[in-house]
Order: sequence, then C-alpha cells, then structure tokens
Amino acid sequence: MRAHATQRDAGAGGPAVAFLGPAGTFNEEALLTQADYAAARMVPMASLAEVLEAVSRAEVGIGFVPIENSIEGTVNATLDSLVFDVDLLVQREVVLDVHLNLMAPPGASLGSIRRVASFPVATAQCRAFLAEHLPGAELVATNSTAEAARLIGEQRQLHTAAVAPRLAAELYGLELLATQIEDHPGNQTRFVAVAREGVPAPTGHDKTSIVCFQGDDRPGSLHGILGQFAARNLNLTKLESRPTKRGLGDYCFIIDLEGHIADEVVADCLRDLHAELAGVKFLGSYPAAGPHGPLRRAEAAEAWRNADAWVRSLRSQVQSSGQG
Repeated sequence: MRAHATQRDAGAGGPAVAFLGPAGTFNEEALLTQADYAAARMVPMASLAEVLEAVSRAEVGIGFVPIENSIEGTVNATLDSLVFDVDLLVQREVVLDVHLNLMAPPGASLGSIRRVASFPVATAQCRAFLAEHLPGAELVATNSTAEAARLIGEQRQLHTAAVAPRLAAELYGLELLATQIEDHPGNQTRFVAVAREGVPAPTGHDKTSIVCFQGDDRPGSLHGILGQFAARNLNLTKLESRPTKRGLGDYCFIIDLEGHIADEVVADCLRDLHAELAGVKFLGSYPAAGPHGPLRRAEAAEAWRNADAWVRSLRSQVQSSGQG
C-alpha cells in the first residue's frame, strides 16, 4: 500500500491530474499506464462530475474519466457532462482490459454474502455471475468500485462484498471470493483525458469527437448530417443520440470520426455542419487508442516523409523564370 501511495504522489510538484477515486479504481489503473500522467500529482475525487468540474475551474490541469464500456456502452455521467455542463477538450484516449472480482472481509464466504456493493456500471457487467451465485443479494450503488472496497474494508461485515479491481483487495485488506466474474472476457473500458484548452498535434492515426444539435426536427435531418461524412469518405467510429434535456423527442448526436481537425477534409466537413445545423460542439481531435495505434502512426509518419521528399525532388527541378 505504501508503494502505491508513493507512486500516486511522486509528481507532487507537477501539473495535477484528477481521476475518479479513491485509490484502487480502474480509473487509476488506466491512468498509471500513461507515464507522463503517472509522474504528475494525482488527485482522487469522489465523483465523475467533480473530476470534470475541477478541470473546468482550473483546479487541476487534466481530468481522466471513463467514457465507454464494451459491455454497458456509454458512461452517461461523463458524456452528458462533456456535452452539456463543461467546455473541455479531449487530449487522448486510453483503453483498458477490465477484470472484475468479488471481495469481502477475511472470514466471509460466498454463501454468507447478502449485499454486493459497487459502481452500478460494474455490477451490470456481472449480471450472469450474480444471478447464478448470489440471486437474492441486494445491490448497493457506490461512486466507484474502489469506494465499495474501501467501505467494506472499514465496515468488516461478513455478509457484504464488493465488486472491484484486484488491486482494491490488496489496498483495503479484503479477500477474493471469486475472480474475473465479468460476463464477457473481452470486457474493456475506454477512458479520456480532458483539459480546458489545446488540441494535440495530428499523428496520422487520430479521432475527432463532435456533438451535432439539430434545429427543427424534420424528415431526413440525420441523413443530411451523415451525408456530409459520406460525401468526404470520412469513417464514423461511433454515432449516438442523447436527449438534450429540453423536451421529449429533442435529441443531439454524438459522433466520433477518423481524422483530425488539422486535416482539410475534416475541417471542411465541420465547417459545413456548423453552417447548416443549430450548433456543433467540438470535443477534440486526439490520438486514437488501440493495439495498432503506434504502428499506424509510425506508418503515417513514414508515408508523409516519403511524400514530402518526393514533392521536394519534383520542385527542385522547376526552372527559374530566366531559363529557356
């Protein structure tokens, strides 16, 4: 536990990075995979809203939050806040393999458990296990998986367990009753780092996120939006509708597309959307995550260098105006 705390506080003099706490969350686990953020001063907070608000108020430089899970889909608390409550820009995305575990105080057994506490998104990812092994257990919502483990570690009630990362069991003195209880082995969570300003330079393998707000609801409005991307051969990696909270049937569209705002074709598309729609909110252009990301970025950089050398070789042959 001391080693973990030391790593978290190692950059106490550097820029602060806020994340969903307490210590031991998947949020922190994903954050620690980023060397530059892990070296900064890391600030755990009690809720996703607090993380984003702290960035918006300039109390920290970076907020690091979950935005999507491969089983449960969008983390609505994060997305709604980014769309409606704060004006922040995504700096990068990080994808983490997620393994959930059932843990309880020493002396507890699977048969003694009557209550299971965790972040609701996490318990939802373990429906099959809980239905089979703990069908009558009460599900208790907490602000995070690690918060559930911390509370149970303090209360020491043998009839209550937590669904949390393995690290949380070590931090809060709990024993594992069952491991990797998630319903799907390919469970992953996508996290984003957000800041008040700044767009990372294009890498050749990037993603752009926007929100499109319609004016009057009319037939073909979504088709018109999608047509802007199709006409430019821009690939969409995500399309989701969210209520605008202004009334039933009033929706906006959250779109992720391949490319960067620095790419002229992307800029031209966003320009047309902005001119035609009631509003477009830019959430950021940033390096795309994934196992092939570094290779694709290296290939793009090499291709650009080769193309630049080709153009320079051609331009070197241009004759001056005085030559015949």
